[in-house]
Amino acid sequence: MTGNPSLDDKVYQVDENRRLSMRDLLDYFLQLGRMRVSDLHIKVGLPPVYRVDGQLQRMRGAPIDATTAEKLAAGLLSSGELQRLREHRSCDSSCFTDKLQFRLNCFHDTHGIAIAVRALESTPLPVEEIGFPNGIWQDIVNRQHGLVLVTGITGAGKSTTIASLIDRIAATRPCRIITLEDPVEYRLASKAAVISQREVGRDVPSFERGLRDCLREDPDVIFVGEMRDRDSAAWTLTAAETGHLVFSTLHTRDSRGTVTRILDLFPSNQQDEVASQLSLGLGVIVCQKLIPRASGEGRVVAMEVLNNIYAVANLIRLGKVEQLYSQLQTRTKDTPEERMTTLERSLAILVRRGQISPLEAEKWANNPQAFVEEMQRT
Repeated sequence: MTGNPSLDDKVYQVDENRRLSMRDLLDYFLQLGRMRVSDLHIKVGLPPVYRVDGQLQRMRGAPIDATTAEKLAAGLLSSGELQRLREHRSCDSSCFTDKLQFRLNCFHDTHGIAIAVRALESTPLPVEEIGFPNGIWQDIVNRQHGLVLVTGITGAGKSTTIASLIDRIAATRPCRIITLEDPVEYRLASKAAVISQREVGRDVPSFERGLRDCLREDPDVIFVGEMRDRDSAAWTLTAAETGHLVFSTLHTRDSRGTVTRILDLFPSNQQDEVASQLSLGLGVIVCQKLIPRASGEGRVVAMEVLNNIYAVANLIRLGKVEQLYSQLQTRTKDTPEERMTTLERSLAILVRRGQISPLEAEKWANNPQAFVEEMQRT
């Protein structure tokens, strides 16, 4: 890869009369808004592709060639990141314009350089606007310790939810907050708190090393961008167990799958011990999905919420994760002792409000039959 174009160099020949820079491509996010246009994909052989309201849409223009893709990537990455891309064939990074910030991954595929760009708000959304189905967010921001997991597929808004929760804590509590992210997505202001955001690969070599260091840095609140492996999971559980409020994410679709995924990270002879540790340290699991609105414009969040009350902790400790769903179905009062909901109940409420269509809701339900039963309730 040669040269180092800037964001403003017009390297993409759209047609005979128009050339665009990387900044021009990023500015398209502002035309419809980040809540509608979430991603940009650059791939050799195709024009730029945007994800609008959850669906991929190709831009009208000429296909991008290999040289153009390299120049667009070089406009986004620092010289060190370009070197990492050459050596490791992929690179995570972040990018900022005047009005938006972006998370990106540059990588090689069979045709050359490819880029995936995710748009982020410059500041977190107010937590009231996230779309929690009950007051569980108030319990979370008031917690002093325990593990809060926000799970879902890529693009489900996990980082946005956690950033909003941490931002509210930072505004209301004089505490020490340390984040370990890959890469840093939201720039969080200290406000009443003192915040240090550390980027894996830039400020710390790994999540595991960052967590080891973090426990000696007097944190009250810790955000671990992702529990990727056994070591990061073990240190995350330890941090939650030793009196810290810990946030993290997993790519799982429901609470039962989340508990199972954590246990499966460990050898079978350790799983009973880990189940006991998790039952004591877990606070809340929020599993979320972004559902297209009935209006066709934008998406709305649907959530499954598991609150680790005594009955839930007992099921986790005994390994009876298949019985967690019954707790989600029955402990639904909006009080601190309950505040649970199934995804299917959340979807049914959104349908009754007219925010999403019944067919779309059924498509996204983890348990379609349970969704039908929720819709039949008065």
